[in-house]
Amino acid sequence: MKRFSSSLLLLLGLASSACQDDFLALSPISSANIDKFYQTPADFQTAILGAYSTLQTGGMYGNWFLFAEERSDNTEQEDYAGTTQVYGDFDTFTLLSTNSFISDAWNAHYRLINQCNTVLSRIPSVNFSDATQKDQLIGEAKFLRALAYFNLVRVYGDVPLVTTAISGADAYQVNRSPVADIYTQIGADLADASAKLPASYTGANLGRATKGAAATLLGKVYLTQKQYDKATQTLKTVIDAGTYSLLPAYASVFLDANAQNKESIFEVAYKASSQGEGSTYATNFSPKRGAVYVTGQGNGQGYNRPTQNMIAAYEPGDLRKPVSLSETWTDGKQVYNDPYVKKQFITPLATAYDGDGNWIVLRYADVLLMYAEALNEQGQTSQALPFLNQVRVRAGLAERTGLSQADARLALEQERRVELAFEGHRWFDLVRTGRALTVMKATGKTVSERDLLFPIPQQQIDINPLLKQNTGY
Repeated sequence: MKRFSSSLLLLLGLASSACQDDFLALSPISSANIDKFYQTPADFQTAILGAYSTLQTGGMYGNWFLFAEERSDNTEQEDYAGTTQVYGDFDTFTLLSTNSFISDAWNAHYRLINQCNTVLSRIPSVNFSDATQKDQLIGEAKFLRALAYFNLVRVYGDVPLVTTAISGADAYQVNRSPVADIYTQIGADLADASAKLPASYTGANLGRATKGAAATLLGKVYLTQKQYDKATQTLKTVIDAGTYSLLPAYASVFLDANAQNKESIFEVAYKASSQGEGSTYATNFSPKRGAVYVTGQGNGQGYNRPTQNMIAAYEPGDLRKPVSLSETWTDGKQVYNDPYVKKQFITPLATAYDGDGNWIVLRYADVLLMYAEALNEQGQTSQALPFLNQVRVRAGLAERTGLSQADARLALEQERRVELAFEGHRWFDLVRTGRALTVMKATGKTVSERDLLFPIPQQQIDINPLLKQNTGY
């Protein structure tokens, strides 16, 4: 699993020989010190690394499973009593605009956007002896800004489009921009990022955004917009580059000891016992009352529990199933029929809510499946199937052959579900393909068009009179 190396985590030597802060603990520069801070190349290194740390927060990938997995037919909440109701509302489609996770997501994504905007607005005036280094930092800022906006536009629809650093009252005087305008900005950012970022890194820089990460995200953006020709062209550049490949064994992708593997394109890195910068997944995803047995520390929360529908989605002999989930757990005395998510998330803990499990945002199997989908949507089904089958063969399954375009659509939907299970794709895949309402109604959920988007946080509407709520909330 790709992880920032210990030298980068512990020493920001590339930013400043005098700075010894933990990489993942960097916080945004305060507005009071902003003019004094952004003076040297090292300052911008520190700032962009601080932007990466925002990805870890609960408002971003710390609780992304609520938006992408519990919202779908993949996972559910164990119960809805007491404080867990705010989690369960994602599962039951009973979200309110006052839900704290809705507000957290909005705030964290705009925090990251403002961090990136600050870097991008100030870096042109600073001299760099190494122009390549300057380009890289610009590319990283644009990649992170694009990632934040891509999440926002899929969650909320029209959102405020801000590309300059703002603060104070100015932040509450911006109206929502149309989805099309947001995607135009995302596309421009990723195209420039892809041109400026290196293909790979070595040593302390491993884990930063690359050219391949920018191109992969851009391909996903084009696929979401149904611009299949552009998606094909962009994703093909990632395939042809040869930088990434499927690992021979599916399980190897998620081994914490298997750092910087060839399949990982971009992931959010966590480090346990590093000033509180560990991930919470092991505790949150372990069975309720079961984490003491599953992870070795504390009580599990039972969040993000695989549904029986998800468990049944795997074909007999699929090697991915035992890697991705477990249907039971034991305390050494009794076996409990209580499923939970595994993958990289369930790791031994020294302290509750403090693990090493990363969140994979982009990986090569996703590229192959997206490329196959884009080809199929252009009527090139026979050309698409070999890329689908690369993923299936690794999983120990027979190749798909002779499918019609319509059958290939469903085969790709199924393959994405089991290949990328619990990695934050399912709900947005269903919305993208227009299948969300059909699939969720088939599970017995009461859903409607309004549920394809999430509510705008009420707090934002209260402080910004320009914002209007999404229809139906």
